[in-house]
Amino acid sequence: MKKIIYILSFFMLALTVRVSAQNELNTYLETAAENNPGLKVKFNEYMAALEKVPQVGALPDPTLAFGYFIQPVETRVGPQQAKISASQMFPWFGTLSSRENSVEAMAKAKYEVFEEAKSKLFYDVKSTYYNLFFMHQAIDITIENIDILASFKGLANIKVESGSASAVDAYRVQMEINDLENQLALLKDNARVLSVKFNSFLNIDVNSNIEIVDKLKGITLLDKRLALDSVLINNNTLAAFDYQIEDLQYRQKVASKEGLPQFNIGFDYTFIGEGNSTASNAGQDAFMFPKVGITIPLYRNKYKAKVQEVIYLQEAKTNEKTEKENSITVLFESVWKDYQDALRRTVLYKEQEELAEKSLSILESEYATSNLNFEEILRMERKLLKYALEMQKATADKEAAVAFIQYLQGQ
Repeated sequence: MKKIIYILSFFMLALTVRVSAQNELNTYLETAAENNPGLKVKFNEYMAALEKVPQVGALPDPTLAFGYFIQPVETRVGPQQAKISASQMFPWFGTLSSRENSVEAMAKAKYEVFEEAKSKLFYDVKSTYYNLFFMHQAIDITIENIDILASFKGLANIKVESGSASAVDAYRVQMEINDLENQLALLKDNARVLSVKFNSFLNIDVNSNIEIVDKLKGITLLDKRLALDSVLINNNTLAAFDYQIEDLQYRQKVASKEGLPQFNIGFDYTFIGEGNSTASNAGQDAFMFPKVGITIPLYRNKYKAKVQEVIYLQEAKTNEKTEKENSITVLFESVWKDYQDALRRTVLYKEQEELAEKSLSILESEYATSNLNFEEILRMERKLLKYALEMQKATADKEAAVAFIQYLQGQ
């Protein structure tokens, strides 16, 4: 029943995402959850771990033996011709349940590994999508700046023809246009690489078209302490450590019970032939039940060592979890710093972009009516381009930082 629930939870993931989908990105996450081969690897490993539960919870196979007397053994009731023996070994009480609990705990750890892989896949899809968003914005901004420079070039040509400006002004603006056209080609190449990477996460045709939104609907994180607490509570890797420690606790119980006696119960059935005996039960087969045996674990040091081995492993795993918690905390601090930095840059470059636009408009008007140095216009135009690009980059970086924090939170 538990296995069926987990199977349904995996294949219903796409439905859950579809119901809550409000943008194209959620649709892409759905596709990644359905198609990504790396995620399917982790899920199949989890399913394989579940199959171990009925294996370890079963009794050892019974033993069946058949013997034939080449030289019949004469008894009071007749000659013994053949013999069948059957026996079943039973471990100490609670051994099988402890083994089942141990394997179930390991299966749960595998499931957390699968969940961690899913969260990492979602982060990869989101971060690549945000980078694609920035590339598309950068391409549009660059094209827009090329058009602006083209208008500057036209203005410069008019002033050159009227003799109020040097031809150097036209050459300068053409040099700027050439640089931007080269930068535009690089941006398009980068966008192509990101598109292939994005589609590979979805395991679809690398040439598939990707719908990119014009504006990101960002999430603002308000409380750092709450965010960190959520990470430490919900992180899939830390949850996997908990189940691994639980597995070791059950393995300690198993090791202790292996040092206790095991019981063997069986029966013998002997085929008796007809002989010369005059006994009333002559020629009747003989049935003997039960046959009881016990396995006595005499070599105690071996079993003590097994128990101590698991105790050491528990301590090691606990320390490993603590170390992982510390590294995740440090990682969270770094990502939170990136998030705060992106927030500040978003505010800064938005203001800078607005100021650059106003300044450029003034300079353009002054150049049209006077002999203002044309170099100042080009310098301001470069600032406008820089601030516009940095504004979009800060927006994408902010969303990527939020996505990484969500990944740490197991989302």
